[in-house]
Amino acid sequence: MRTINKLFYSIALVSITFLTSCVTSDLEPSLDQEKELDGNIQTDADLFGLLKGALNRMTSSTYYGRDFIINDEVRTENTFANGTSGRFTTQASFDYNASSNIGIWTQAYRVISSANLIINTDVTTLTGDIEFAKHLQGEALALRALAHFDLIQNYGQQYVGGDLGIPYVTEFKGNEESPARLTVNEVKSLIYADLDAAYAAMNATYYDDSKEFISKMTAKALESKVATYFGDWDRAKSASEAVINSGLYSIISAGDYVSSFAQDGSSNSIFELAFSDVDNEGINGLGYIYRGDSYGDIEVLDNVLDLYEEGDVRADILGYENGLLRNMGKYPELNGYDNVNVIRYEEVILNYAEALFETGGDAVTQLNLLTAKRGAAAYTSVTKDDIIKERRKELIFEGFVFDDLKRTGKGVNKIDAKQNILESIPAGDHRMTFPIPVAELDANSNMVQNRNY
Repeated sequence: MRTINKLFYSIALVSITFLTSCVTSDLEPSLDQEKELDGNIQTDADLFGLLKGALNRMTSSTYYGRDFIINDEVRTENTFANGTSGRFTTQASFDYNASSNIGIWTQAYRVISSANLIINTDVTTLTGDIEFAKHLQGEALALRALAHFDLIQNYGQQYVGGDLGIPYVTEFKGNEESPARLTVNEVKSLIYADLDAAYAAMNATYYDDSKEFISKMTAKALESKVATYFGDWDRAKSASEAVINSGLYSIISAGDYVSSFAQDGSSNSIFELAFSDVDNEGINGLGYIYRGDSYGDIEVLDNVLDLYEEGDVRADILGYENGLLRNMGKYPELNGYDNVNVIRYEEVILNYAEALFETGGDAVTQLNLLTAKRGAAAYTSVTKDDIIKERRKELIFEGFVFDDLKRTGKGVNKIDAKQNILESIPAGDHRMTFPIPVAELDANSNMVQNRNY
């Protein structure tokens, strides 16, 4: 695995001509395309090509294309790994070590590398639409914040008894070749700073109807996600309100709920990653890991059926395949052609409801906006557990539940013999966060391992 210093300071310097002439799926550089970048970023189109490269890296099967989502789901009471192809049994049993789970670390820092190239370009020297170039820098700032947030969720010590986060890298090539881990609070502050800068830099004129690129309001949606995770409730409340008051998005209707997961750019989508038949992940994608006769390693535990009352359309994503309970509705295309939502409007509504609950506001009304569009009974009052349960019902199989358990002081209960864990994993257990990859420890004298690894 490439370590951070190698990744950032020796990563392929790609010809901009190559970047702007290819579709998104072709942007991963090869060795014969390495070239010094000095003087090659000349136009707004060059920056746009780099942005597409960063987004393409996010679609990797080791990131949002599969692992980031499945690593979360398989460590919950939603699913288990059946071992058909031997994938994800290590994660599902919490039996990982510093030699495993390196893909997200590597791929997220690749995204950050590409983002930093865009962010640190002097756009006043470019030809083309300079305002658009500034907007692209705002998109890159949001991507940098998101990738660091994904990293700290997976490798940070918050909620497991420590205060170490991850290195926050802001240069493509820098003087510090062995970046140290910052504290969780330092990383959080830098994420917020990047999201604030992203929002300020982006122009609402460049709103993207496809939802495959970041728009100005995406920065606020991501801020609501980050603030909810860290329990910064005033910030979560104000960021959510900004998204809601924009009027750009809506909760998908009950009748369109299931079909929305096979559609791109739906009204509830805020930001999604583009996949198509060109990006055929095949057996390495989300479709094949959730279902299918050949693989289908990730099965659904029976208790999930009990989550939903009669008439709740969210239960309609469940189904049986050869007698096995499966996620049939989310990421329905077996070969992985479906776009993957990074954040959708329903999550913002849930973030807002939780922030209101924590600050003494009207959480009931917000939750009932959701239940009304799902065929579920309305609430007359709500508890924190109600909100977390609604998050599970709405966001199941999308990679949220494990982090919700961790941030709310809950462990993973052994409730079914089919689960891969031998016994319950308590809250705060060191295995609730991944170890720092051993290759990074070997190469970086300033890197510190998480406890008990």
